[in-house]
Amino acid sequence: MSDLQLNILKVLGAKGSIPDSTVEFPNEDSQQIQAALNSLLARAMVSYKTTEHEVYKLTEEAEDIVQHGSHEYRLLNKVIESLEGLKVSDVDSVMGKNGKVAQGRAFKNCWIGKEGDKIIAKVGSPAEVDDSTALQLKEIVKTGTLSNKKDLADLKKRKLVVPTKFFSFAIEKGPEFALEIKQFETDITADMILSGSWKSASFKPYNFNSEGDLPHSGALHPLNKVREEFRQIFFSLGFSEMPSNQYVESGFWNFDTLFVPQQHPARDLQDTFYLKDPATALPPSDKEYLENIKAVHQDGAFGSIGYRYPWHLEESLRTVLRTHTTAISSRMLKELAKDPKPTRLFSIDRVFRNEAVDATHLAEFHQVEGVFADYNLTLGDLIGFMQQFFEKMGVTNLRFKPTYNPYTEPSMEIFSWHEGLGKWVEIGNSGLFRPEMLEPMGLPKDMRVLGWGLSLERPTMIKYGVSNIRELLGHKVNLDFIENNPAARLDDDIL
Repeated sequence: MSDLQLNILKVLGAKGSIPDSTVEFPNEDSQQIQAALNSLLARAMVSYKTTEHEVYKLTEEAEDIVQHGSHEYRLLNKVIESLEGLKVSDVDSVMGKNGKVAQGRAFKNCWIGKEGDKIIAKVGSPAEVDDSTALQLKEIVKTGTLSNKKDLADLKKRKLVVPTKFFSFAIEKGPEFALEIKQFETDITADMILSGSWKSASFKPYNFNSEGDLPHSGALHPLNKVREEFRQIFFSLGFSEMPSNQYVESGFWNFDTLFVPQQHPARDLQDTFYLKDPATALPPSDKEYLENIKAVHQDGAFGSIGYRYPWHLEESLRTVLRTHTTAISSRMLKELAKDPKPTRLFSIDRVFRNEAVDATHLAEFHQVEGVFADYNLTLGDLIGFMQQFFEKMGVTNLRFKPTYNPYTEPSMEIFSWHEGLGKWVEIGNSGLFRPEMLEPMGLPKDMRVLGWGLSLERPTMIKYGVSNIRELLGHKVNLDFIENNPAARLDDDIL
């Protein structure tokens, strides 16, 4: 309970109402009055209406004018004091930074004139003129504004006054009005129950309109929401999730097992992050598999003529940040060779490429990859399954375009019609893994493996209307966006 609240109740009790709070409480800040009124309003002791007012305050320069006169008035005094007139070139030295303003307004008021290079007075004494600028500012000090809007606009333009707002309140008695503020109990205590005082106590009513404070909690990133939606699509199609937490791979698993030659541009420093420590990995424990990979690259094997270049183990054992999740698929297919059977696998995780960062590319991004192994699969099976997979996302209008991948043949880029852009956009890559990749692992010749992949960032950006990938990941991310974005549903608005 504050003194201001009691004063409001005292005045209200004596006068019955308070039409204007600024009259009764001229020295009180309007925000403090409103806070006191809100407290009394919550107790139904008063009601009030708010009126907004705009008044003007003087700047530091204007306050100086009120004390010593306007710049043009002071210049007139200087000219009159100089019996022979004041040289034009001396105005700035006499008036300082306000010389041009003083000279221009004094000429406009016809207080001074010019003869040759001198300024002369056109009046005999400063008392003969009205310093309108100073008079206007003094009026604003008294009333807060001017009735002449043109003069007010001129003062605002000269930056001598600045607008400010304040509030006044018309206050009336409420149904629970009293001259004293009754304190309400907020909870029943054990002592109140033992003494029985709770029976006569007055309790503060519950405010059922109050929303309360939001609890501090974490929030799923949009990428994680879309990732989870993808996971559920894979699970609904009978897929199992591959372990994907190994970000560092050897060149053997990341490139060589996928039939990517050691001279391929993707293995250059411009495209791949190589590690300094440890610089090399251990060779695979399966020596026969290692020799098979060497043979299929260097001399050709399993029906392939290979690339016919000298294959080096040292290059194969260099450590890299994996450039695609297909390195995981390669390891899983090697395990599958121990007990070949129809299998469906998927992974969604980070990959790393040494790319220039722009609105659509980062050096780190997520790849969604699916692998489908079964006997005697064909290209038609791949197209049919792609249509089934993307239909789960609400994408039905697909086109396929032949392309080249070192580890799949045939290979196809997947396109979908984008209604917003009005054109076909690439949404993924796919193909049948090459025999040069599968047979060295020990998989049967008639077992085929379908593989496809797509970005996680691109559908997420489309889903949440993000145009710059750096607003989705990195230091430019808006944390309110992360907290407030809705759950992901991969319906037809994804494309």
